[in-house]
Amino acid sequence: MLFMFEVIPAIDLKGGKVVQLVQGVPGTEMVSIDDYLSVAEDFVGQGAKWLHIIDLDGALSGDRKNARIVEDIIKKFNVKTEVGGGIRDYATARFLLELGVTRVILGTAAIRDPVLVSEIAANYDDVAVMVSLDSKKGEVLVEGWKASSGKGTIEMGKLFENMGAGSILYTNVDVEGLLKGVNESPVRELVSNVSIPVIASGGITTLDDLVTIKNTGASGVVIGSALYKHMFTLRGAIEKVRP
Repeated sequence: MLFMFEVIPAIDLKGGKVVQLVQGVPGTEMVSIDDYLSVAEDFVGQGAKWLHIIDLDGALSGDRKNARIVEDIIKKFNVKTEVGGGIRDYATARFLLELGVTRVILGTAAIRDPVLVSEIAANYDDVAVMVSLDSKKGEVLVEGWKASSGKGTIEMGKLFENMGAGSILYTNVDVEGLLKGVNESPVRELVSNVSIPVIASGGITTLDDLVTIKNTGASGVVIGSALYKHMFTLRGAIEKVRP
């Protein structure tokens, strides 16, 4: 069977709008779009098989004020979804999975309580749980990138694989949102140290960056700023990495 490298467009929500922040810092919006459904519809129309939906308010403050928007998108479009931001407990994860989300993304909550990963995997399946490792200089960040966990990326990747996570979302905060290209080395290192799929994020600027990440052995990539700033189209990205 041919290996399918997934190209996943990002829909980051803040204050009811689709935004793109620089380095995840509030107030640095380089993009702000009111009509979130049109954004999702455009991506699906260009061939998206997945949507990556993040409630930034939830990630930054724990207040999932964009929950209704997430629900609207899930109900309207027949695509797979990975949803994160403010998922702090089992009840919230269960609500989203039963709503139809394909996999929930656990960040800070997983770092603080790794058993939560096992609980979700045991009651649904491992595909339902993705752990987000947002890393800066090799250390995993928490609380919306505001603090270091003191834990290394590889260490955490191995831990969560053992705890039942079905995949890892690896974001290289050093290059995230800067549109200056990718750093392939940490992606390749993580991929070589775990056996579950790794989806990479951060720094994608050109179509060649996609090929670079695919060649690390990653299972896919999340793209945000490059699409919103029209560096290339989602359709073009999908075509570039098609087997």
